[in-house]
Amino acid sequence: MIWKSVQQIMIAQVLKNEKQAEETLKAVKNAGFDAIELNGFMLRPSGMLVRMLTRMAGMPTGNCGNYGWKALVESSGLRVTAIHEDLGTIEREMENVLKEALDFGTDKIVVTGMYRFDYTDEVQLLKLAERLNAAGEKLKKNGVSLLYHNHNTEFRRLPDGRVVYDVLMENTDPELLAAEFDSYWAADIGANALGYMQKLGKRLKLYHVNDRGVRPGKTPITPILKSDAVELGLGAMDLPNMLDIAVRSPVDSVVLECHKNWIGGSPLRSLEISGQYLKEHLS
Repeated sequence: MIWKSVQQIMIAQVLKNEKQAEETLKAVKNAGFDAIELNGFMLRPSGMLVRMLTRMAGMPTGNCGNYGWKALVESSGLRVTAIHEDLGTIEREMENVLKEALDFGTDKIVVTGMYRFDYTDEVQLLKLAERLNAAGEKLKKNGVSLLYHNHNTEFRRLPDGRVVYDVLMENTDPELLAAEFDSYWAADIGANALGYMQKLGKRLKLYHVNDRGVRPGKTPITPILKSDAVELGLGAMDLPNMLDIAVRSPVDSVVLECHKNWIGGSPLRSLEISGQYLKEHLS
C-alpha cells in the first residue's frame, strides 16, 4: 500500500498556534491522507534567515518550531513519511538527525537541495555528489535512507550540454542515495518529468505530486496565461501515468505539496480536492 502524504510546508499558514496545528493535522487525516512529511526547520526553533526565506516564498512558518510535534502527529493518527533536512545539518548533527528520525518513526531523510549553490559548476556539483554519498553511507549504517528532492534548478545544463540532474544521479551510488522526485518542478523548467520517473526506476522511493495549470478568471487580454500550481486534476500534467509509475515502483508514499495559489486561498480546501483525486487515482 502506498501512503498518501502531505508536505508540512503546505499547511504552514494554518499552524499559527499549537491548538490550530492540532486541528489542522486532524483535518489532513480526515481528508484521506495517511501521513505527513516533516521539515527539520519546522520541528525546532529556526533562525531569522529561515523565517525570512519562508516568508518571502509565501510560506511563513512562524513559531511552529516551538510546538510539541511528536505528540501532535501521534494524536492526529498520521504517520511520518520522511523528514526533510539540509545537507549541512545532516553532516554536522548526524546523531541528532538519526534520533529525530527514530523519534518520529521514519527511516527516510531527504535533502531538499542546496542554497546559494551553482549547480552548473561541475566541480561544485561533483563535490556535492561526494558529500551525498558520504552522508548516505553513514545514515545507511544506522538503518536510515538518504533521498534527494529536486527542484527546477537541477534540470539546467552544464556548459557542455549535460543535464545537472543526470550528472548528479550518475555520480552518486544508488545504494546510498535514492530519489524523492518532484514532477512539478521538472515540468516547470520543461523537462520530461514522466521520462525521468521511468528512468529512475527502483531508485524512486518517494514521489512529490502537484499539478500545473491556470486558474479561470476574467477574460484575458491575450491568449497567453500564466501557469502556476493547481489542485490535482485541475492542471495539464500527465498525473495518471505518473501515479501509475509510482504504483509500479518502490515508492512508499506519494506526497502532496501545493505551495500556493490554493482554491479560496485555503491550503486545507486545496488538499481536500487533491486528496479526493488521489483516492480516485491511486490504488
